[in-house]
Amino acid sequence: MTNDCRFTETHAQADMTDLAWPSDPAEIPDWIYTDQRIYDLEQERIFRGKTWNYVALECELPNPGDYIRSYIGATPIIVARDPQGEVHAFENRCAHRGAEFCKTYRGNTKQFICPYHQWTYDLSGALVSVPFRRGVKGVGGMPADFKLDEHSLRRLNVATRHGVVFASFRDDMESFEDYLGPEMLDQFDTVFDGRKLKLLGVHRNVMPGNWKLYQENLKDPYHATLLHTYLTTFGLFVAGNKTMILTDSKGRHSTLCNARPQGRPENDQAKTEIRSFHAAMQLADPRVIQLIPEKDSPWTSNAITIWPNLILLRQTNILGARHIVPMGPNQFMLIWTTFGFADDDAAMEQHRLRQNNIFGPGGFIGIDDNEAIKFVQDGVMRSVPRHGLAPLGKDVEGPEVVITDRAIRSMYRHYREEMGL
Repeated sequence: MTNDCRFTETHAQADMTDLAWPSDPAEIPDWIYTDQRIYDLEQERIFRGKTWNYVALECELPNPGDYIRSYIGATPIIVARDPQGEVHAFENRCAHRGAEFCKTYRGNTKQFICPYHQWTYDLSGALVSVPFRRGVKGVGGMPADFKLDEHSLRRLNVATRHGVVFASFRDDMESFEDYLGPEMLDQFDTVFDGRKLKLLGVHRNVMPGNWKLYQENLKDPYHATLLHTYLTTFGLFVAGNKTMILTDSKGRHSTLCNARPQGRPENDQAKTEIRSFHAAMQLADPRVIQLIPEKDSPWTSNAITIWPNLILLRQTNILGARHIVPMGPNQFMLIWTTFGFADDDAAMEQHRLRQNNIFGPGGFIGIDDNEAIKFVQDGVMRSVPRHGLAPLGKDVEGPEVVITDRAIRSMYRHYREEMGL
């Protein structure tokens, strides 16, 4: 076994002649959310294909020997920092019999030892020892030509930018900067401006829906003004705000930018279209939505989708990364990592922690997204198959038009090209 990063496309020959994409680009077929063959092909052609996948923040690995469990698509991997400070990523699968050897979420170690037969690897994924390599009393053991350096863990291609770690199964990747393109790179740098990051917390939840629905959700400004009572009621995002939605040249990444005005939108004429607006509702602690200026940006929030597995969020002074981990056609895990900057003073750190009450399992927003995604998955799984619709807006309209499904349609044009559908 070598460290060849490429996978054989074992599912590429699966018979999918019963699946036909509709001719109308505004229609999305149900089977992309439910079909096991599609899910398997996504693992090969997207997550193990020519993509940079988010796997960690460097602040999660501050010291030599630090590691975390992570994922590319459904594949479990390890991200680790070696004694020289270099960050490595490799499969969490022993090269011997395939055991997933690391079961703890994070920690510090000098080496990884598979519990099954104690094959031992260093922090770069290199195999360093094999028990009973020469057998017992000269009998048994490994063949004489067995070489440790030919049986390391499957190592991944790694790229980092401003403290964020991405990995790819492909060695022939374009640079991460070219992968994002200039406009998305500018948005990325708005969140990660080069200052050293500080980890504030991590939580995980499992969602009963297809992983692509979460990408869609963050490319969909239409729902944001209608589903999220909290955003509209307290003026963080309403239809009358100055807003922009950008996509990269290939349509795979996007960013939704919003400039929040001072105060609440009592005088916003758009509120007449929003049934979830509640003028009488008040916050017990208004500091939870207070914006402390810290970015050289005209926008008070950015929601950036980086294809295929990362959502970056800057909302007021909240900074977060949401890692999408597919767990089958009908389920995915979301890993929420919240961070600040190492040079934040104590008051700013407390402010960020306070504001993070907006999101998450006990937050004011986010759980409504989760429930809406479950409703969609329930609908496509239980009903007579038909095509969903993403008809709003026009593809030729500018980024300032936000009542639009343009970014969703762009993503699926790229998806179909990568998947060969």
